[in-house]
Amino acid sequence: MSATPIDLSRLPSPDVVEALDFETLYAERKAEFIALWPPEQQPAIAAALALESEPMAKAVQSSTYRELVLRQRVNEAARAVMLAKARGADLEHLAALFGIQKLTITPGDPDRGIPEVKEGDEDLRKRTQLAPQGFSVAGPEGAYISHAMGASGLVLDASATSPSPGNVLVTILARTADGTADDALVQGVSAVLTADHVRPLTDFVTVRSAEIVSYRVRATLYTLPGPDSSVVLVEAERNLARYAAASHRIGREINLSAIYAALHIEGVERVELLEPKASIPISRTQAPHCIQAEIKHGGVYG
Repeated sequence: MSATPIDLSRLPSPDVVEALDFETLYAERKAEFIALWPPEQQPAIAAALALESEPMAKAVQSSTYRELVLRQRVNEAARAVMLAKARGADLEHLAALFGIQKLTITPGDPDRGIPEVKEGDEDLRKRTQLAPQGFSVAGPEGAYISHAMGASGLVLDASATSPSPGNVLVTILARTADGTADDALVQGVSAVLTADHVRPLTDFVTVRSAEIVSYRVRATLYTLPGPDSSVVLVEAERNLARYAAASHRIGREINLSAIYAALHIEGVERVELLEPKASIPISRTQAPHCIQAEIKHGGVYG
């Protein structure tokens, strides 16, 4: 089994989830309703149903809408039992099948009205995908990653490498600040990974924080005539921020093509990327961190 989880977002839409359309259902309902009448009365019934103001048409529309709601509920129930689609409590129940529960990132304080902060659905989904690999006691890469990410809610990502036979290096990325894991987090993860029921007898396990590779993005955008350039720039900045956040993972390279793609949104004619000058390679013990994003407007193109 690969230590890299399947990208669930790329799975095809499941056949059990129907594509619903009111007009299609309404046409079917009208045809069924008309067929209930004697042949000689069917033209008159069809003519009545063609009038939106007819009570008969309203009744068929109402029943069609109720069927649409029911089918949508079936769709939602189907999604609720799929790891790729489930959310909230439904996802937590799926995770519980693998002995996984949501981790606490920040403890709450009920006396002061401060709620606890737990990991999000996407993090729980990823850990649930990795859970079966953690069942192995032979020390595969995925098992170490699964146990490391389940050790604390402060662990955002983890990798496992073997620099030499019998030696395992587990690298962790923290959720806080730039991702550097402090000593307390490193020691906590190490305690979990070196437990007798987790670590094979022949493995010597070392846990370290990821080496953070900082980078900046500076770019000038030239926009097309028409759209408000300030709106275009704000959306480009948001797009870049989403890319930077998704790329803040161990071993995730920063590619110029991806930065261009994030900035070259609708309304942008040309992107002049000033920094970085080249793609940034990232090893399996490193993680990129964007420390600054400076996007300027170069003017209206043309």
